[in-house]
Amino acid sequence: MKALLYKEFKLAMHPICYIFIALFPFLILIPSYPIAIGFIYVLSCYPILFLGANKGQQSNDLLYSTLLPVRKKDIVLARIITVAIMQFAYILLVSCLSPLARVVHSNIIASGGTVSIPGLNMDGFVSILAIAIIGFSIADIIFFPIYYKKGKSIVMSTLLTIIGFIVYLAVFTIIIPSINGAEAYKDFLCNRGLGVQFILLAAALVVYFVLHFITFKISAKRLEKVDF
Repeated sequence: MKALLYKEFKLAMHPICYIFIALFPFLILIPSYPIAIGFIYVLSCYPILFLGANKGQQSNDLLYSTLLPVRKKDIVLARIITVAIMQFAYILLVSCLSPLARVVHSNIIASGGTVSIPGLNMDGFVSILAIAIIGFSIADIIFFPIYYKKGKSIVMSTLLTIIGFIVYLAVFTIIIPSINGAEAYKDFLCNRGLGVQFILLAAALVVYFVLHFITFKISAKRLEKVDF
């Protein structure tokens, strides 16, 4: 597994993936920018990682991997772990920037300006992380089984994944909190204190690992049936 992960980061991972993960967390510093939207850009790394410029499908990475003296299910597991590292690296960077975002927003308000973030605001930042983590789980359980069914369905799997993730995030972080009468929902996610939010985060992590275990089982089973 260590050798496969080394291959993922040294051969499969395109440099632009690192750039995306490093730069897009700074979107949280933009006043009035929907906080949850930035997480969508993690998914933009998927076609780059699986298809890529002169990498991925173009260089027959999956075929090459299956010719190595490793099990097919280990190939799937290595790719899932690679994607998970990308996701949590993004979450870590966004979390590190959130105190600075609060300072920026506070200074704008103190100078007479306004910061109106659609949907959930900085007070519900931990809740937004929990929602995003579950969203990543949903995205991956869509993407991986579709892709590994034939090892070629990169366009369809990416399209369905991004659409599903956008709809999910929009509903739970922007649409529902903006509806009149949804104050109880917003109050639960933002105003019940960090204790409740961290409980939600812990529950989201449990969901994340359970759904990724299911994703791994389905994807590995499908890849076993692919004849290259």
